[in-house]
Amino acid sequence: MVTSQPSSPTDTAGAPKAPANVRFGRPPRRQRRRRLFGEISRRAFIATGVAGFAALIGAWWLYAAFGGLSDLFLPSPDQVASRLIDYAGGDLWSDAAASFRRVTIGFLISTAMALPVGILIGTYRHAEAAIEPTMGFIRYMPAIAFVPLTIIWIGVGEEQKWLVIWIGTFFTQVLMVMDNVKRVRRELVDIGYTLGMTDLAILWRIVVPSASPAIWDTLRITLGWAWTWLVLAELVAADDGLGHRVVLAQRYLQTDTIFVALIVIGAIGLLMDQLMKFVGRRLFRWAEKGA
Repeated sequence: MVTSQPSSPTDTAGAPKAPANVRFGRPPRRQRRRRLFGEISRRAFIATGVAGFAALIGAWWLYAAFGGLSDLFLPSPDQVASRLIDYAGGDLWSDAAASFRRVTIGFLISTAMALPVGILIGTYRHAEAAIEPTMGFIRYMPAIAFVPLTIIWIGVGEEQKWLVIWIGTFFTQVLMVMDNVKRVRRELVDIGYTLGMTDLAILWRIVVPSASPAIWDTLRITLGWAWTWLVLAELVAADDGLGHRVVLAQRYLQTDTIFVALIVIGAIGLLMDQLMKFVGRRLFRWAEKGA
């Protein structure tokens, strides 16, 4: 007598049967709809970025043409482009070079001082207790209020511009570097102690390399802030620079010149930001692979 066997999930060859809701040749629906943290090609990334800029310029042109505003308040893109060409034939390069030199020197001074302090208070609790509250207290003071004080202290020379950049970036840099260091995995530090490494060796061979990618991103972000404070210094006391050009344009109601100066600052900042991104990808390839 042959009895019927219950249905089995395997066929006669012993291979498991596919579930009824799976279609061969197509990825699961969850994978097909994934968008968060997805990757796109470099060509698509560049094309999307260019399209974003084109949309912004198009909206600007439409509002300037049909928004009912005078050219004195909102010049059109073609007027700004014409002024940019005229400015490029005059003082544009000298003004841009002066601003670039100031922001670079001031930012490097701030970074050279902020890195060791941030690493120190991020690793030693006693140092954090002694320094971090003071950093947080000064960080909330508006940097613009220090501008007249810097003029009183050291005059209106180049050092005053560097000091304004330092005040605007140093204290925030210290706290951000501290947070970067605090995010280093504690088990890595414990392994160092287990291997008999000294505090200095753990700091130099484990903590700093582990926090370096995040610290690099911190520097890239604060570089943009340095440009903000540099222009602030040039607005008050300068004989050249893009910020000084904005002051002169405001005095004579040259709105198109103000737009040109802002666009040049944005272009320089974008180039510096992309350069730091490029260098960061080359320096910290291991971090991207491990992400």
